[in-house]
Amino acid sequence: MKEKELRELMEQLAAVEARANSIAPLAETADDSEIEAREKELNQISEERKELEVKIAEVRKEIDAAKAVEEGRAKVTKVEGEKREMKKTLEEIRKSHEYALAYAEAIKTGKDEACRALIADGDEEARSVLTVNGGGDVPVPTMVEERIRTAWENEEITSRIGKTFVKGNLQIGFEVSGTDAVIHAEGAAAPQEENLVIGIVSLIPHNLKKWITISDEVMSMTGEAFLNYIYDEIAYKIAKLAADTVVARIVALPTAYPATIDEDHPAIPIAAKVALAPSATTVATAYAYLSDEARDNVVIMNKLTYANFKSITTADGYPLADPFDGLPVIFNNSLKAYDAASANETYAIVGDLGSGFRANFPDGEQVTFKFDDLSLAERDLVKVVGKEFVALEVVAPGRFTRITKPGVSA
Repeated sequence: MKEKELRELMEQLAAVEARANSIAPLAETADDSEIEAREKELNQISEERKELEVKIAEVRKEIDAAKAVEEGRAKVTKVEGEKREMKKTLEEIRKSHEYALAYAEAIKTGKDEACRALIADGDEEARSVLTVNGGGDVPVPTMVEERIRTAWENEEITSRIGKTFVKGNLQIGFEVSGTDAVIHAEGAAAPQEENLVIGIVSLIPHNLKKWITISDEVMSMTGEAFLNYIYDEIAYKIAKLAADTVVARIVALPTAYPATIDEDHPAIPIAAKVALAPSATTVATAYAYLSDEARDNVVIMNKLTYANFKSITTADGYPLADPFDGLPVIFNNSLKAYDAASANETYAIVGDLGSGFRANFPDGEQVTFKFDDLSLAERDLVKVVGKEFVALEVVAPGRFTRITKPGVSA
């Protein structure tokens, strides 16, 4: 039985190797999208090869152990008396190949009985998950969790923002203004009581959605190979949407609270906005508007805007100092390039994403799926919709400065 399984795995490995060998080299004129697609294909082949090699090694080990017993080189030890059965922990179940197979079928069919059965066979802690969740979602396989986390960490903006995992809506207070500390001499009159104005940010979660179409051939993939494919496709797109949402939230910040917030504090500044063309001092000037608490700062801009700044450093053949004042530059093309931006439109942001922005995941960092194999059936395609439930909001507005294109709107 194991010999047959080994032969099948070896045939699968040979097919994967054949796929790798059949890939033609890229033409010298290949563009970025072709290069990215090729890298993705090679990475997928590499992952499949690694998984098959691990399975082959495990099956060979089992075959060798059985032969050793058969040939008398090893003994089967029997435990008399009480029968002891080692139950798998939830973590071991989530890492197993069997659970990945069951989970892949669950998201294809919407039926997770196989996943629940594997968990029910686990230890007491694993079974408790079924009691807590009741009819809710079963835990994702460990490799899926790692894929989602990798997608968020590979996106430079989402990897820097703060994260929480609080159920429901979350409210966070921040200081709009307050009386500074004072030096108090012994015996002197008591210092004035602090006059503090607090702003409240509500983090209300929304579904970030992305849908793709996949072929029947992809639907026939099983286990880790199938999960790797759809999570790579959808998790990256959702992380990119989250990054664009972060930028949009910062761009949309008001420059001041209305006077109605507090009669004693009319028009309190909240998030700076400065009109500056790209120059050697633009970023340094924007940086000067940040609050003292903004420490791990970055610059966010379109790649074409980056080219505008870099051209300044080599103007007239005289290299100038770093126009970004030593800050890391993160690219996001949802911001317009400087040349394409309208007057007074934000084309760059300077600030601290870690302490100034927050993502709250009420249901954890999992992506859920729905499959539609009917709408595009005549084309042998299946529609897959991926959703991630997350709230994204600025929680400390004074830690961002928007740089806008100078000019007056018509």
